[in-house]
Amino acid sequence: MSEYKDRPPHHLSFGQRRRVAVATVLAMKPEILVMDEPSSNLDPASRRELADILRSLDVTIVMVTHDLPYAYELCERAVILSGGIIVADDKTKSILMNKELLNTHRLELPVGFTLS
Repeated sequence: MSEYKDRPPHHLSFGQRRRVAVATVLAMKPEILVMDEPSSNLDPASRRELADILRSLDVTIVMVTHDLPYAYELCERAVILSGGIIVADDKTKSILMNKELLNTHRLELPVGFTLS
C-alpha cells in the first residue's frame, strides 16, 4: 500500500481503504481485533486479500458477519446470537452443517456452496 501513501483516501478503492483501516488498528498492537462485516462491499479479489491478511495475523479475531462462507474460511469457532442470546456455540463447520439451526435463525448458505 506504500504506493498509495500520497493519495487522498477518497481516491482509494473500498478494499484499499479496508486494508488501511486494518493496518491502522494493527499498528496499535491489539491482542484482539474485532471486525464488523469485514467482507461487505468487497470485490472477490479484495475479499481474498483481506482473508490472507487476517489468516497471517497473530491476534485473536472476533468477527461479526452474515457471510457464512467467509466465516467458514476464517473462523475455527462460531457463535449464533438471536435476540441477544447465544443460541449456538460450536466449531464453525458443525454449526453450518446444522440446517435446522440455520433455518430457525434465518441464515442460509449460498446456492452451490458446499462444506468440505
